[in-house]
Amino acid sequence: MNLFDTLRIIHIAAGATAFLVAPIAMIVKKGGSAHRKWGLVFFWSMSVVAATAAIMAPMHKNLFLLMVSVFSFYLAFTGYRSLFRKKAFKTKKVAVIDWFFAILTISFSVGLLIFKISKMPNGISVVAAVFGALGTGLSYQSIHGFLKPSPDPQKWFFDHMLGMLTAYIAAVSAFSAVNLNYDWLPPVIQWLWPTIIGVPLTTRWMNSYRKKFSKGKKVKELVEVRIEND
Repeated sequence: MNLFDTLRIIHIAAGATAFLVAPIAMIVKKGGSAHRKWGLVFFWSMSVVAATAAIMAPMHKNLFLLMVSVFSFYLAFTGYRSLFRKKAFKTKKVAVIDWFFAILTISFSVGLLIFKISKMPNGISVVAAVFGALGTGLSYQSIHGFLKPSPDPQKWFFDHMLGMLTAYIAAVSAFSAVNLNYDWLPPVIQWLWPTIIGVPLTTRWMNSYRKKFSKGKKVKELVEVRIEND
């Protein structure tokens, strides 16, 4: 077995793990031991997926795979890092690692948009455009937040939800693209149906918490808060 095949097996195993454990983290008590445990498994699984994709992509000259892997990882990364930035609105501190991945992601996301302009075949240009626009928007928001932190003390909570849930959407997208490879189903649908369904559901879920906060509820009343900011 060569290096590429070994990496591919690890990549698939990590992707399957992320695909399966995320729903567990969603349904258990937020902030509880089970939520933190399975959320951490999800984050590191997504990290392995991105790392193996980053190595495999140059081996097969697949720049699209590399760019999508960076975009997908950044979603999980921002969701995880938000837990360490609860008091960023007060301290205004930004770690080097946050700057590094934000700049890396916006660079690769712009690259996806350029890929769209190059008119990639089989509908992938549309996928590149959507992921490129989302990645550019999210990483830009991160950079803007670093320069001008939001005064909202609950921002970390929504950043965590947005990052982790959209990372799961990305995981489902990859699973769909690989396993729903039917001739009758356009590639753009194979890739984007999780985004079309998942983004509105994510927005609705986040808005449900915003309504609770608007009625005076505190984060610590709704979830267990244990991790302090760095």
